[in-house]
Amino acid sequence: MTPALSTAKANPPFELHWDPEAIPPFPAVALKALNLMSGTDTSLLELCNLIRSDPAFSIAILKVANSPLVAFSKNVTSVLQASMLLGFLQLRRVVITVGLKAYFENSFSLLIRSCWRHSVACAIIAEHSAKWSSLDSEFAYTAGILHDIGRVALATFMADAYARVLKRGADQPEDLLLVERELCGIDHCEAGRSLVGAWNLPGGFLEITACHHEREVRPPGTASLIPPSCELADALGFSVIHCRSPRSYADILADFPERARNRFPAEAEELVLEITNEIKVIELV
Repeated sequence: MTPALSTAKANPPFELHWDPEAIPPFPAVALKALNLMSGTDTSLLELCNLIRSDPAFSIAILKVANSPLVAFSKNVTSVLQASMLLGFLQLRRVVITVGLKAYFENSFSLLIRSCWRHSVACAIIAEHSAKWSSLDSEFAYTAGILHDIGRVALATFMADAYARVLKRGADQPEDLLLVERELCGIDHCEAGRSLVGAWNLPGGFLEITACHHEREVRPPGTASLIPPSCELADALGFSVIHCRSPRSYADILADFPERARNRFPAEAEELVLEITNEIKVIELV
């Protein structure tokens, strides 16, 4: 594997060089799913055939189709059957989720597991709030899954440097970005944005990966749900790095559209349980 970073001999040991082109690519099946945005029957068949060509994805899709997460009334025994029952949008969502998990697989440390759980929690929260706000829930879920891909790359390919980031911690998420720049030479938002470009992901993910810690300036529409969803995932216990001065559950809910805000459970514990149960099912895939 080509190294994803280099350390300059004449410089302090913490000065690293970030090279997105040297990061292993996102799984091809998941990349194709991200770029099949039309939702036509042809796209469904194309995605189905792509999955069938990959044994690991085929097995994962069948596991999801037969899991409590989907709860079909009959046994699903083929990828084609699973594709028809799930439909294009849900199939694409499952493929992208499985793709992210597959990307983690070879380095599933406690840190990477925290990154994975945070991404899924953010995706679930964003999906719910999009549905309640009459926005694009499938895009919201996918954006939530991918918003922190830069942190995943830093934690995987700059593991020693990112361990120092963990040890240092921060008071607020925006302070964490400063610590990452100091110890890794780049923060996870900048790293995520560069990966979206290097992997030729749809342009809509550029702003999401780059700006999900900005409270004041937020993108319009569905993308606006990712910053509060990310912060709420942290507040509910699905955090990668615990901030020393977190905002309360009620304060974070105030950042969601009113229709979504009023649908969240009054008690945070109820939402934690729902997210935990869904993560458990996905982790069995």
